[in-house]
Amino acid sequence: MKLRELAALIGGRIAGNPEVEITGVAGIENAKEGDITFLHDINDIPAVAASALIVKEEIKGLTASLLVAGNPQFAFARALEVFYVKPYRPSGISDRAVIGNNVKMGDDVSVHPNAFISNDAVLGSRVTVSPGVFLGEGVTVGDDSFIYPNVTIREKVKIGKRVTVHSGTVIGSDGFGYVPEKGGHYKIPQVGGVIVEDDVEIGANVCIDRATLGNTIIGPGTKIDNLVQVAHNVTIGRNCIIVAEVGISGSVEIGDGAIIAGQVGIKDHVKIGAGAIVAAQAGVTGNIPAGQIYSGTPAIPHGASLRAQSLYSKLPEYVKRIREVEKKLGAAKKG
Repeated sequence: MKLRELAALIGGRIAGNPEVEITGVAGIENAKEGDITFLHDINDIPAVAASALIVKEEIKGLTASLLVAGNPQFAFARALEVFYVKPYRPSGISDRAVIGNNVKMGDDVSVHPNAFISNDAVLGSRVTVSPGVFLGEGVTVGDDSFIYPNVTIREKVKIGKRVTVHSGTVIGSDGFGYVPEKGGHYKIPQVGGVIVEDDVEIGANVCIDRATLGNTIIGPGTKIDNLVQVAHNVTIGRNCIIVAEVGISGSVEIGDGAIIAGQVGIKDHVKIGAGAIVAAQAGVTGNIPAGQIYSGTPAIPHGASLRAQSLYSKLPEYVKRIREVEKKLGAAKKG
């Protein structure tokens, strides 16, 4: 399509030739003639073969046409949707799927071969259930949600609208709850559920445990990366980011808009305030106030953590100095 046609779809102001032909979207390193790409750093402009660039502000001296957008990364994402995301086309209900009793389905549902849908499940309109998916008794899945292959969603789980669940994820597995008794571990029945609200995306091989009582809750708009563990009775707020390999213990509360970076471990019953950021590989053992950045193990305010890391690298030098001082003091006492 013409650049002006693309701009009409994704927004932005054109600087350059609006009639240039756009045939695809590519990363800046691989872009060729006909492509539109995204320039992240206007201070470091590589040689670009693309026909058009998405930028935040106009740049003089470039041969490529520009699409100037307030949020260029968002415009780039929309361009990818225009060129590469196929419109939804329902495939219907496969005769090789297993469908239980009293299952209710909305319009244009797709259920693929070898899916298993238990009794009393409810699927909204335009839901996709891929091969190998298990939906337990009474599960609900809202409109326009997409469940990828080999996902397990157990009984009493509620999935909202426009939710994406990637392959291998298990939602509603038993929480890890035991009580010591006579030298053993007696299992505490996990009789609650899980609520995944609208516009959530859950990565591959994520485990979200059901609550002991009540519900484990994933708030609307939250995005969870691959290989994350969410324990029983956890509450995650709106529009949070949970990056890969995070482990969240039971009854943790995470406020709206919080960012939990990769490989963070969070102790049970901790509260993380809205808008807080926990840096990668931190170990969270206490509450974190809203809007604060914490890092390290145990996690402390980020500035203090950086200073502590700086000191840590100098410890061998400090130990050497202390031993030299002790040696001199010992010699002085003998003298």
